[in-house]
Amino acid sequence: MHPKARIHADPAQEPDRMDCLPDALVLLILNKLEDVRSLGRCSAVSKRLNGLVPLVHDVYVKIDRVVAIDGDADDALNLASSPKPRHILSHLLKLMLFTIAKPFHGMRSAGRPLFPRLATHSPVQVLRGFSHVRNLRVELPSGDVGTEAGVLLKWRARYGSTLQSCVILGGTLVDRKPAAGQEPAAEDGGSMPESFYTNGGLKLRVVWTISSLIAASTRHYLLRSIVNDHPTLRSLVLADADGQGTLSMGMEQLKEFRENQLSASACSNRTQVPACSMKLKYAPYLELPGGLALQGATLVVIKPSADVSGTGGCHVSRKETEAFVSGAFDGPFRFAAKALMKRRTYLLEMNGF
Repeated sequence: MHPKARIHADPAQEPDRMDCLPDALVLLILNKLEDVRSLGRCSAVSKRLNGLVPLVHDVYVKIDRVVAIDGDADDALNLASSPKPRHILSHLLKLMLFTIAKPFHGMRSAGRPLFPRLATHSPVQVLRGFSHVRNLRVELPSGDVGTEAGVLLKWRARYGSTLQSCVILGGTLVDRKPAAGQEPAAEDGGSMPESFYTNGGLKLRVVWTISSLIAASTRHYLLRSIVNDHPTLRSLVLADADGQGTLSMGMEQLKEFRENQLSASACSNRTQVPACSMKLKYAPYLELPGGLALQGATLVVIKPSADVSGTGGCHVSRKETEAFVSGAFDGPFRFAAKALMKRRTYLLEMNGF
């Protein structure tokens, strides 16, 4: 026998181990993958995966960048272009995704592209290649509301066909705790200092609130096509890479979204913000876990006013609202929200816009 005898089995004689796995198990693996780029690459591997990828239930879409393009004004996340905006909030009205669609480009099934509507590479059009999506998370490249360095602004909103609940957590400065002997002066028992009204503190909180509600209602408007195209959806989250804002919809909210006509704002491409009642809570200074401190800590809890609860929105109980607020944020910011919930409440009313 020749000393250099073959030591490797003939690949042609080895069975494809992937073919030994049942479809249900392969789909379970694909659902764990979630990322739409990775799913696209998997779809290009074989004819079998090409047929299974559109059946996944859990999909995560990350939008890397936005550019102004011309498009169909009725196609959410792919709206008509306008002059270059000053910040990301305006960009939301003309989102287009290039990199997300690259893994899908050129894939074919029976001589046809798997995703035949990718001419513009819109996220909405990419998602139309999936027919059984239940849980969808979309991540924008950055937050919508511009803030100064060191300022904290986070919001969470729950929507049906209109706003159901919103909570905003803000602070004028997030920093390390002061050294021993440099602690701030003792608080005044929970009352707002007079300077809060005279030095622009209240005005700043109003700006935070309105900006966050505009951002939320803009995202809500952009979800129309996605919700309508995917009747199998059970949960939908539209967040951003900065962790600033998150809009969420569960099964009840999605059902209510489909059954009621959206009320669009007359001034821009967003849905109408209903008249709301707001509870504002404030602490000049909060110590947070992890050695952090939050100055000018503010929590705003927003619900539609009682007189509009029957106009297509679902009634949300006080207990549900408290649960929503307590679970809205993670880490030290969850601690901040819970601490602020114990503070004195200041009531405000706001007209719809």
